[in-house]
Amino acid sequence: MIKLLIVDDDQMNCDLLQNVFTRQGYHVITATSGQEGLDLFRASSPRVTLLDLRMPEMDGLTVLKEIRAIDPHAPVIILGGGATEIQENQARAIRATDFIRKGLSLDVLVEAVNRITQLSVQPAPTQLASGNGEPIQQLDESILVVDDEPLVCDLLVKFLSLRGYRAIGVKDGQEALRIIDDRPPDAILLDLIMPGMAGIDVLRALREKEYPGGIIIMTGSQSEELLEKAWALGPQEILMKPVDLERLLTAIQLVLVCREC
Repeated sequence: MIKLLIVDDDQMNCDLLQNVFTRQGYHVITATSGQEGLDLFRASSPRVTLLDLRMPEMDGLTVLKEIRAIDPHAPVIILGGGATEIQENQARAIRATDFIRKGLSLDVLVEAVNRITQLSVQPAPTQLASGNGEPIQQLDESILVVDDEPLVCDLLVKFLSLRGYRAIGVKDGQEALRIIDDRPPDAILLDLIMPGMAGIDVLRALREKEYPGGIIIMTGSQSEELLEKAWALGPQEILMKPVDLERLLTAIQLVLVCREC
């Protein structure tokens, strides 16, 4: 089994990527700091490393330099959310194997890893399987994921789909409202901070439309004023990023059970 190391200070990103690549057949290990990532790299010699560019204390470029000192040829893919052209050029100068902006889709990242490991992209299975190989029970509930960061949106959709939900994702509030008008989902997972139409405005529009389903907010904002405004519009739950995935699943289950209340 091919070993994949993921280094990202956002625990939710680590968990979601681990979930996706484990399903792709990789043995995945994760680290949430540059130093931890280096320690795991030395101890485990992964075939491929996914390395977040922006991390506190030891950023991705520093980690990449250290990896190059250990193994000049180790495949390392930089995840460069919000990176400048200068930073991308610096990463390539240190011989990053690939540089993928976090705004690109999950499919681009999976394809890059598969290409590096000389594995063809696996065809979509006709029946999803759980971690122990048992078929996943397909559920009737539908969930709409609204998040402006494509990679996070795709990861959440994949994560929920693998647990049997009918999940779809959109990257902006206006598109979300169009989908809701056409076919309202049973629950909505809504990012609070988005460009264009912010999550708080989407939430307000949902209340004006008397949307009957459950709403779970995910946000990294610590603004008490913004959070108070969100709570006043009656979401069932507000989860702070990075979100624990087990807590997210529990919140979704509770929302779906209680949506008729």
